[in-house]
Amino acid sequence: MSVEPAARHGDGLASEATSWRLFAGFGAMCLAMFMAILDIQIVATSLPTIQAQLAIAPEDASWMQTAYLIAEIVAIPLTGFLLRRFGLRWLFGTAVLAFTLASCGCAASQSFAPLVAWRVVQGFAGGTLIPSVFAAVFLLFPERHQTAATTIAGVLAVLAPTVGPIFGGWITGTYSWHWLFLVNVAPGVLAVIGGLALLPGGGRDRETGWPDPVAVVLLAGGLAALVIGLKEAPHRGWGSAPVTLLLALSAGAGAGLFARCRRATQPLLDLSLLRDRDFAVGSAFSFLLGIALFGSVYLMPVFLAYVRGHDALEIGRIMLATGLAQLVAAPVAVFLERRVDARWLSAFGFALLALGCGLGAFQSAETDAAEMLLPQLLRGAAFMFCLLPPTRLALGHLPAARVADASALFNLMRNLGGAIGIAAIDTILYGLGPSYGQAIAERLKAGDAQTLATLRLPDFFTSGSGVTIGDHALHSLVEPRIRVLALVETTDLAWALIAALTAAALCLVPLLRASPPASGPSPHAA
Repeated sequence: MSVEPAARHGDGLASEATSWRLFAGFGAMCLAMFMAILDIQIVATSLPTIQAQLAIAPEDASWMQTAYLIAEIVAIPLTGFLLRRFGLRWLFGTAVLAFTLASCGCAASQSFAPLVAWRVVQGFAGGTLIPSVFAAVFLLFPERHQTAATTIAGVLAVLAPTVGPIFGGWITGTYSWHWLFLVNVAPGVLAVIGGLALLPGGGRDRETGWPDPVAVVLLAGGLAALVIGLKEAPHRGWGSAPVTLLLALSAGAGAGLFARCRRATQPLLDLSLLRDRDFAVGSAFSFLLGIALFGSVYLMPVFLAYVRGHDALEIGRIMLATGLAQLVAAPVAVFLERRVDARWLSAFGFALLALGCGLGAFQSAETDAAEMLLPQLLRGAAFMFCLLPPTRLALGHLPAARVADASALFNLMRNLGGAIGIAAIDTILYGLGPSYGQAIAERLKAGDAQTLATLRLPDFFTSGSGVTIGDHALHSLVEPRIRVLALVETTDLAWALIAALTAAALCLVPLLRASPPASGPSPHAA
């Protein structure tokens, strides 16, 4: 890629690196990225409403989200090529315009098929925005401004999943599900105009050839098979024939893609980046952050809806604590990153995040907003330390020509972590749920006093031999309570798994090389 970092002044990207125009243009990029990430969350809260109004089969409703996710994951690794071919300004303007038009198409859809088709377009366009923004941090700004730019992008990237549930619930309750997509139109138009008018031109490499079509097919097919396999595994079983076939196809496509990229002179994916130790470890951090970020945002609504009985709006209000903690922690993270080695800030962030997730493993059926406040505050504060320093560690030392490909892989790892984490959570909740429920019923039959107290059953339901579950009237009363208690126990197990995986990031810290604070000399300086 022909672009140079902002510390140099030989092209259009660098000439106004510190001007208000460049910061305003970057703000337009961040607005579009926030819009794309938010779209997933606000639609999730209203899937039942959309399914009912469009007469979609319940088992097909989740495809509205899966189609978006697959297209997004496929687009992320292609972003490096697209940036080289079209340049930052034109890629951004085209992607946001496509996302905005696809949002209008979703709102106008009257049946399942066109809605899913427009969601695919949305997902592909939105998938190019996230790595483009993080690549822009290092392509547009000199070293002294990179931390501030990363903070702006990072806050919006982790804030969107937090405010999404309350925003989506409010829109659907106040207006209709169509406005979940129409709200993208005004900010989309502003972002297109702002980006095209304010972002510098240049950066296009007209000698960049078109990508290898076989590699593109292997990439798209492999990632699609992986995501669909992960989606189906918790319900069909990890050893079922369809899931086994999908995962085998994904592995085969991945092996073929790896071999093809190694032989190509201009590979679709620059896998040689993984030879860089700091980039490889930073990408592992991104993967583990994806598990915790997407997993926590997924687990909390499940618990609050099915255990506590809250609606989407109330769930959103409770989860706002995480977003507020992120906003408070952001300037602290920026202050420390300018003064402390990024390795130790990353270690602190993942340790704090593991603690916040670990506290979730001690929830009971009575746990509600008050008990969830401290874990949310810890996780919200930790997210900024798990995003800003690892981004600098992974991308900050690379030559400008490699930043676009590196940013795509870095962000792909976070999304893959989220997809795999949610699949693991679903496996625990729905795969282990029945066995946990059976164990609770057996304890109840045996007259276990603790189980009786937890289920809050009257004393007259027990005798010396325990509860007789076979009685129909008693069964109808006890079974729903057993299901709720089983969900509580499996949710606690899921939180424990997330905490353990997050804590595993600490084992990677010794592999990193020492990184000077962000105020040090620019690694790109001429």
